[in-house]
Amino acid sequence: MTPLPKPRAVLLDWDNTLVDTWPCIGKAANITLQAMGQQPWTDAEIRERVAGSLRDTFPKIYGDRWEEAREIFYRAFEQVHLEMLTVLPGAEAFLKVALQRNVYLGVVSNKTGKYLRAEADHLGWTPWFGKIVGAQDAARDKPALEPVHLSLAGSGIEIGADVWFVGDAAIDMECGAAAGCTTVLVQAADYDSAHRPQRHVPDCRALLEAFEHAWAEWGLS
Repeated sequence: MTPLPKPRAVLLDWDNTLVDTWPCIGKAANITLQAMGQQPWTDAEIRERVAGSLRDTFPKIYGDRWEEAREIFYRAFEQVHLEMLTVLPGAEAFLKVALQRNVYLGVVSNKTGKYLRAEADHLGWTPWFGKIVGAQDAARDKPALEPVHLSLAGSGIEIGADVWFVGDAAIDMECGAAAGCTTVLVQAADYDSAHRPQRHVPDCRALLEAFEHAWAEWGLS
């Protein structure tokens, strides 16, 4: 296995990479679908269809009524997203070790920025990140590259192989590869996509192992 480069920075997706938000997203999505006269989605359909940002996906789902659907979704989401927020196993340990190594951490998510930052505040994680970038914070959303550039703004770090881009979905691998980052997929399931990651790990505990191995591989303990 080709060793990963020692990272100067790690840019992370949020939903279902660091925290489990599928139950919350699913509940709000199905409330919205039913309010708009559509059939609710299965868990598998939700996981397949919500990787993009709301402003990119809702017009495709709801057409001219997408702004009405957006308000319904936000109302439902706001009621439950903090109480249903669950940290994924190994996520906090990974972040703490990366910080101990003086690695820059950033978030690049397609969750609306204000909700993303509210969740980071709720967990007490906000000071750990140089930038927390969500949907609508940049001119375009992931997989466009504007959020990646914004996440590193002011850090003095140039995008390159020594920036890891970590996420759980094809859209993350697409974005990271387009930016020229080292892409790391955090997902337990088999992965079938044109955007192949440079490393595939099942969870954040294995991500931490890969991170520590990269440091040891380069003689930087």
